Amino acid sequence: MSDRPSTAPRREPTTFREFLASLGRPIVEVVETVRGIFQVFGLTLYYLVRGRTRWKAIFEQLYEVGNRSVVFIAVTLGFLGMILVYQAGYQAQQITGDLQLLGGLFLQLLLRVFAPTITAMMLATRVATGMAAQIGSMVVTEQVDALRMSAAQPIDYLVVPRFIATVIMSVVLTIFAVLVAYTAGAAIAQIAFGLNWRTFVDISFVGWFDVWMCLTKAVAYGMAIPIIACHAGLNVFGGSAGVGRATTTAVVNASLAVVILDFIISGLGYVILSIMG
Repeated sequence: MSDRPSTAPRREPTTFREFLASLGRPIVEVVETVRGIFQVFGLTLYYLVRGRTRWKAIFEQLYEVGNRSVVFIAVTLGFLGMILVYQAGYQAQQITGDLQLLGGLFLQLLLRVFAPTITAMMLATRVATGMAAQIGSMVVTEQVDALRMSAAQPIDYLVVPRFIATVIMSVVLTIFAVLVAYTAGAAIAQIAFGLNWRTFVDISFVGWFDVWMCLTKAVAYGMAIPIIACHAGLNVFGGSAGVGRATTTAVVNASLAVVILDFIISGLGYVILSIMG
């Protein structure tokens, strides 16, 4: 794991050398955090292959990640779908007055960007904080040390079930988010613009690239969120205050990872599409 930062209060730099050191400290902390996250990821993949499959723990996490997030994601993506369709429909009506392509383009946009990314942001907000708090509390109460003394690896026992459950439910919830947002968009198009749902429902713009992009992002986000959250929880120090810091760190780092992965996967996808096209 990454080294724990010092709890001693930091004084203001008084010399130019100390000023340069203060500039480098955040970079060192970021590098150590990234190194620790990749270390947890590597151990998770190792125990995913070599460790025991704890079905009970996996099903518990499937319920925690999936069932408890359904309403949250449905409300968020439903309103997002209505907002996007209304704004796009209003602009199209002002410019051309033709709304026949509204549904097809909206579905393509949902699959490529909004459904997987917004769903992952919601999971980073709700799931990552819970994972960091649970594992951080176990670290503070020395339950993780007890696991090590019992020859049970914390990564295998705590991280792997959360990793498997989050990857699975990220894909399932992303598909659910597409259905909810598209249905809400069709409803607002009918109410606001009188657009028939038969005209709105148009899959002619959607190809295998869009489906591949959506599922790839969902899997990548589902892998990143539990790793970052569990890393934050396993590195808790300083009692209950440390648990609070870990939850904040988990949601910030997980959200940042979602944005970075969105950029990388989208860029690589369009490069591959241009080469194949």
